[in-house]
Parts: sequence; structure tokens; C-alpha cells
Amino acid sequence: QVQFVESGGGLVQPGGSLRLACAASRSIVKFYEMGWFRQVPGKQRELVASITWSETENYDESVKGRFTISRDKARNIVYLQMNNLRPEDTAVYYCNRNDQAFSWGQGTQVTVSS
Repeated sequence: QVQFVESGGGLVQPGGSLRLACAASRSIVKFYEMGWFRQVPGKQRELVASITWSETENYDESVKGRFTISRDKARNIVYLQMNNLRPEDTAVYYCNRNDQAFSWGQGTQVTVSS
């Protein structure tokens, strides 16, 4: 089984930036399509950014142009650079394989508020 540890969240003002990191317990980042998901209370978890094995990036329309996904295959870490944050980006952020095949980590809370 794979475990994910997400970090980097926090409280930020609108327009601010955060960089999230997700460390996997096994060497899977370089083999699979990985994604960042987010969830707010009462709603389903949604995919906001993904990166394929060929390094193609895909983004939800709500974050396109503001978020950037990347990965360090040697260190087995997936990153999410979030710029120009908005209050509606407030959520718990998780990473997983794109098909959500593995168990979820604890996530990292991102709060965008003035």
C-alpha cells in the first residue's frame, strides 16, 4: 500500500501564493499519472490538476493559469504551486494517483481569507 503525506497548506490572503508538496511512501510518482484533489465540507472531492507519465499537465478550468503541478521523480514528490489564490480555493488538498487507486492521506488545509 502507498501512503501520501501532504504539506504546505496554511492561511493566506487573496492574491497570495502557496506551494503544496505530497510525499509518497513508495516510488510511484515516476510511474503513474498523479493528481491533486481538493474537498470542501459537504462536497465531493474534485480533481484540480494532474500530470501524466509524459509530463502533460491538465487543470480544472477554475485553476487554469494560476496553479502549476510538477513532480520530482527522484524524490517521489508531487508539487502544486498555487498563485493568485481566491477565497473559493479554500479546501483540504490531497494527492493521489489520477484514478484514486490508493488510500487518501490526511491532506493539507488551504484557507484563503482576508
